[in-house]
Order: sequence, then C-alpha cells, then structure tokens
Amino acid sequence: MLQNTAKADTDKLSDLFIQVTDDLAFARTQYPNSQTHSYLNALASKIHMHIYKNKNEDKSRFINFWKMEVPLTMKRNHSKLLYAFIVFGLAILIGVVSQNAEDTFVRTILGDGYVNMTLENIEKGDVLAVYGRDSQMDTFFAITFNNVRVSFTVFIWGLALSVGTGFFLFYNGVMVGTFYTILAQEGFMQEAIKVVVLHGTLELSDIVVAGAAGFVLGNSILFPGTYSRLASFKKGALDGLKIIMGLVPVFIMAGFIEGFFTRFTSMPWILSGLVIGGSAFFIVYYYIVYPIRLHNELQKRIHTA
Repeated sequence: MLQNTAKADTDKLSDLFIQVTDDLAFARTQYPNSQTHSYLNALASKIHMHIYKNKNEDKSRFINFWKMEVPLTMKRNHSKLLYAFIVFGLAILIGVVSQNAEDTFVRTILGDGYVNMTLENIEKGDVLAVYGRDSQMDTFFAITFNNVRVSFTVFIWGLALSVGTGFFLFYNGVMVGTFYTILAQEGFMQEAIKVVVLHGTLELSDIVVAGAAGFVLGNSILFPGTYSRLASFKKGALDGLKIIMGLVPVFIMAGFIEGFFTRFTSMPWILSGLVIGGSAFFIVYYYIVYPIRLHNELQKRIHTA
C-alpha cells in the first residue's frame, strides 16, 4: 500500500498502523536489537508519515519532498554521509601533501592547460581571473550543469559496488587539495579562501552528499540484509535518487554564487564571510541536524500513539 500511495486507503492504513505499533512494542520489549524490531520501526515511521500528509498530498507533495522525504532518507543514511566525508577529506589531505612534496604533481592532476592558465593569471596579478572570463549567465548555466554532471557521475558509479563512487570522491578530493595548495604556494591562499570557498562550500558539499547517495546505491547490492538482493537494490536506488534530486536547489545556488558573486574578487571580507558561513550552516543543518530532529519527533509521536 505504501508503494502505491495514490491508491492507498487512509482508514485501512490507520488500522494497519495500530497493528504494526502493537507488534513494534512487543518487539521492542522482547527483541530490542533484532532486525525485526528495526524493520517494524521503519515501517511504522513510513505509515505514520503517509497518514499525516495524505490529505494534502497533491498540494504539498513538492514541499514534502524536501521537508520530509529527503531529510528522513538522509537520517537513515548518515553513516554513508560520514564515509563520503572521510574519503573526500583524506583525498584533500593527500592532494595537499603530494603537491608540497612534488611541485609538478599539480600538472598530473589538473593538466598543463589549466596550470599554465593559472600561472599566467598570477603573472597578471589576478590569479582568479578565470571566474570573470565569461558572462554571468553563461557561467551560471555552465557551473550548474557541471555540478549536476559531477554529482550524478559520483552517484551512478555506486553501481560498481560503491568502489566507483569511492574512486570519484577520492579523485575530486585530490584535485581540490592540489588546487588550494598551488594557490598557497604562490601566495594567494587568502584570495582562495575569500573567493573560491564562496561557492566551493556548496559545490564541495554537493560532491560529498552525492557520494553518500552513491554508497547507498552500492551498499544496497553488497549488503541486502533481510531483503532479496533485487529488492534491496530497488530500495537503495530510490533512496539514492531522492538524495540526488534533493541536491537540485543546492546545485542552482552554488552555480548562482559562482556566476554572479565569485567574479568580484574585491568583495569585502564580511560579505564573503556571511555567504560562506550561511552556506556551511545550511549544509550542516539540513543534512545532519534537521534529519535527526525530524526523526526524533516522528519517533516521539509513534511512541505516544
């Protein structure tokens, strides 16, 4: 019934909800650490969420996707988000160490063309001139499309049993670490933090969250649990796709910041700090804090039902 929500009978679901919560209470008492308890707990949460939003489903479906579905999906997969963050963070560190150990490492990672262009801009006195090369709208669309492409690539490669996602996270992390290191070596680290991090906070967060989605997809094949491998894969693919689709507003905002603000390399520090701080707060709150609060609130309602 939950898989066919358009045809679901709310009254019937209410009756089933009572039965499921009775079973859940028994399982919580007798088998608190069992897979049955976990399964019933997740099922009760889904039924409860459907019942409470069903009356306004058609009108609020779009809002509920970002308000309920994406955060709850993230809560179930916070461990994958942590894995993605660790892989990406370690890769950045490796990029920093490698570039400090070998000056030519950056050419291997970023290519001669990009490095030569950066060095030419440094000689001209504007290391970040690349951000003002095209028109604002052209930059906005190009960057947004690129963010979508990279994030979907990281996600889809989860089909390679999560190894593909790990590789792309690692490679992108090394690129980021190498890029910031060469700017620091040339004496432009302050400009990099002030300008590049302006859009990079959201842009890099996109990659990490997309990596979590890729791990959800890959792990659904590797670790089906009590589901059949096919059923687990379908569930993982749906959860991963929800996470990726939930990133769409973040893609747009990151592209907007890079297209319309990053080009202003002389922007006051206080304004840059507000944008960077606001972006970081949004990512941490929406993908970590809010999902936990929402989950706890639903659990409280279930326990008192």
